[in-house]
Amino acid sequence: MIPYGKQQITPDDIQAVVETLQSDFLTQGPKIAEFESAFAQYIGCKYAVALANGTAALHLCALALDLKPGNKVITSPITFAASANCVRYCGADVVFADIDPDTYLLDINKVRALLEASPKGTYQGIIPVDFAGRAVNLEEFRKLADEFDCWIIEDACHAPGGFFEGSNGAKQNCGNGNYADLAIFSFHPVKHIACGEGGMITTNDEALYKKLLKLRTHGITRESGLFTNALDLAYGSESDNTAYPGWYMEMQELGFNYRLTDFQAALGLSQLNRADQGLARRIEIAQKYSSVFEKERAIISHSGLVNGHAYHLYVICVEKRAELYSYLRSKQIFCQVHYIPVHLHPYYQSFGWKQGDFPNAENYYRNCLSLPMFPTLTDEEQEFVIKEIKSFLNQA
Repeated sequence: MIPYGKQQITPDDIQAVVETLQSDFLTQGPKIAEFESAFAQYIGCKYAVALANGTAALHLCALALDLKPGNKVITSPITFAASANCVRYCGADVVFADIDPDTYLLDINKVRALLEASPKGTYQGIIPVDFAGRAVNLEEFRKLADEFDCWIIEDACHAPGGFFEGSNGAKQNCGNGNYADLAIFSFHPVKHIACGEGGMITTNDEALYKKLLKLRTHGITRESGLFTNALDLAYGSESDNTAYPGWYMEMQELGFNYRLTDFQAALGLSQLNRADQGLARRIEIAQKYSSVFEKERAIISHSGLVNGHAYHLYVICVEKRAELYSYLRSKQIFCQVHYIPVHLHPYYQSFGWKQGDFPNAENYYRNCLSLPMFPTLTDEEQEFVIKEIKSFLNQA
């Protein structure tokens, strides 16, 4: 069986987890900060906050940016539902914009049209998605966002190690915080770095960073410099003490238990050590797919070779997608479809979104298929996948 994605667990990964399981901390221990520091260094940002999963990361980003009922946020319909759901968790409204059919990314021209069609202040934020691992040009989105007083959350779940080239030619890593207010990553098993489950928020904004730390743990702080209650209340009686007691903490706002465990962080750290190696192998696989599919006229489009693409997915678009999907499954090749356009899920249709709203996204969905793409995919397995795709296309 060849799946579309698969984790790689090495003896070093297992040893790292075992050592943490045998340590004094299973959660809220030193591995969390160690993982955060290493990840921030890898991405090239100032701050990183580890969380239970990528969805939790999106939710806390929206909360940290004070998203409220009645606010409006723009995102892509070609993404996992969580990119939009985080807006709804805050009671705010999701507004979709169509994708660029050449890149499969949120079309900045469609976003501009939305912003220009309403009074300034109608929209509070934009959530671009580095879909499949292809980096959004956030420099251009930042200019647009600043023009209309919007914040940006970069959904970089597919793109650790990905980048785009800025106007000055400099490499801009996904999640580096130079253009987005906040960025999020996922450590689901099929992603570049696996923790079982897990997520990370990256930012260069110290105020947002401190807010995220509090929101991650029930809205509670143990930092005495942030306490607002009087010392007498903290001690439970009148006191001559000039410092808060060691046990004291304050819940200052409504937060959540979105913590990552130490043994998950240990696994993430171990995987991070070979992240570049995994990315290099993904690029090799993409090069092979591209060299073959650029000669296949029956393939409408494919991910191709793009500088800075992190290749979480390699997508091809074909006319008889459903038939190819079933044919490959009969050969034990388990491809996947990413994604059902979010606006066509019944929940979002209840807000009035419907078929025909975003032709580019819907045409993409009609034809897209994600091929096996993971570092341990062997050359022989990839050749088998290619052979069976070509066999089907020749018969079609």
